[in-house]
This record gives sequence, structure tokens and C-alpha cells, in this order.
Amino acid sequence: MARPRKFDDDEVIDRAMDAFWTNGYFNTSPAQLAAATGIGKGSLYNAFTSKRDLFDRALTRYDMLGVEFAEQHLSKPVGTREAIAGFLRSLIEADLAGPVRRGCLAVNTSVELAGQDPEIQRAVQRMQEHTITALADRIARGRRDGDVDPDVDPRAYAEFLMNTIVGLRVMAKTNDAPMLHRIIDSALAGL
Repeated sequence: MARPRKFDDDEVIDRAMDAFWTNGYFNTSPAQLAAATGIGKGSLYNAFTSKRDLFDRALTRYDMLGVEFAEQHLSKPVGTREAIAGFLRSLIEADLAGPVRRGCLAVNTSVELAGQDPEIQRAVQRMQEHTITALADRIARGRRDGDVDPDVDPRAYAEFLMNTIVGLRVMAKTNDAPMLHRIIDSALAGL
């Protein structure tokens, strides 16, 4: 008879996500995952079957947290530019505040694995699509409310902003906040 689990799956996934986010998929060893999660390698793999399964769950968790973060910022009762600027600034401020500037897990994963692994590529595209959709919805709302130029295509501008986010998250690894804020201001000038 199997022994009952003595850990919370979400907590383990969060800790594994942090290890993958900091080190990358290939550079995160089973020993590092065991240390990060506080669970022995045997128990960890019995619960999650493989390093890849744990990584896939970490990406899913990261996506869920990203959707919640975007919703929190983009639903604020402020103008569209202000809401999007707050969202973008919050992303880079989190990057700059950490003890290690690790950027975005989805971007890092795309650079490390997407060209080699179609499943990972699709997972990253899904994450990006969630952000693009949230931004496009906010821009469309801004057009209806009259605080966004009616000629702006919400989907196209959201795709442009997604590209800006990816660049910001990479640049946050090596640049300071004033420069990143100037990029955000330039990106939002077209709204």
C-alpha cells in the first residue's frame, strides 16, 4: 500500500518553477530539484514521473500566474495607457527586484528549448497568446471608451506589445529601470 503524500503539489511545483526559472531546464539537476522542493528524488519522481513532467507543470503554473497578474493590472479602472503601463512596469520591477535577474520563464524556455521541442514551442505560444488576448481585450475596451485611437488594431498592437514585453524581460537582465521605462513609454505612444 502506497504511503500518503506529505507535501502540497502546488508548493512543490512553485519551488521547482523557481529552480527552472533561475537555472534553465537543462541546468537544473535532479539533485537541485530535490533541494529546491525539500523532497527526496525518489519521492519527487514518484509524484511527478520525470523532470520533464515537473517542468511542464511548472510552465502551466507560470502561465496561470501570468494570466492572473495580467488580469489584475489590465482590469484596473484607469485609462488604457495607464493600465498597460502599470502592467509592463510591474513586470520589469519584479525582474529588477529579485536577487537574480532571471527575466521571464517563458522567454528563457523559448530561447533554450523551443527550437528543439515542438511541445515546448506550443506551450510558450499558448502563454504568449494569453497575454496577447488580455492586451487586445484591454485595447479594444479603450477604443470603446474613447481613450485609444480608433484606428488602432487591438490584435496587432497587442502583438507588438507582446514583442515589447519579451524584449523588456531580456533587457531587464542587464539594464536599469529608467531605460526600461523609456521603452515602455515609447511602446505606448501609439495608443
